[in-house]
Amino acid sequence: MTTRYHYDEQLEDLHLKILKLGSMVEEAIDKSIRSLVEHDKALAEEVIDNDDVIDSFTLEIDDECVRIIATQQPLARDLRIIVAGLKLATDLERIADHAVDIAKITERIADEVYIKPLIDIPRMAEMVKEMVKGALDAYVTTDSTRAIEITKLDDEVDGIYKQMFRELLTYMMEDQKNIHQATQFLFVGKSLERIADHATNICEWVIYIDKGIHEDLNK
Repeated sequence: MTTRYHYDEQLEDLHLKILKLGSMVEEAIDKSIRSLVEHDKALAEEVIDNDDVIDSFTLEIDDECVRIIATQQPLARDLRIIVAGLKLATDLERIADHAVDIAKITERIADEVYIKPLIDIPRMAEMVKEMVKGALDAYVTTDSTRAIEITKLDDEVDGIYKQMFRELLTYMMEDQKNIHQATQFLFVGKSLERIADHATNICEWVIYIDKGIHEDLNK
């Protein structure tokens, strides 16, 4: 087996591990939102319990990136792939943390009757999941054009959050009893907004791999 062949295998293994982490994170987002919508504390607990697995797998990816750099001394595009791998893993792990935050909110309010039907949160969640999936698809194909396209959804996510903020503020002003629950829903919205920002970061790293430049798409 040639040295280059072994090196290519290491890069491919890193690529597959990042995609596996991405799949785990997508599942965490989906379950956290479902737990909130369905008042399902058991599902929320699944998300929380699985966070240690995601954290451990992220560290495994970090270690692999460092090992490849130390043993192979990569240059140019190969080095960009590995550096981006480190950054992608961090963004994905932080997305999972936000899913855990949402699951913890489910545990706090699942036994309550919600002050309003959940409409904006599921809408935001669908857009956010589309952004994460699209960012990972762009990573698979190293498609800068697709990466830039995906980030345009971030403005829509921000717009829904602002609309939700105004509506929930009205609920709080109408009745002080609504303040606790409305605040929890705002925390959920903020977590989804942050997930969209991390998806945008992933898109930036796709462009970095492809073109060797770091564009700030979180404007």
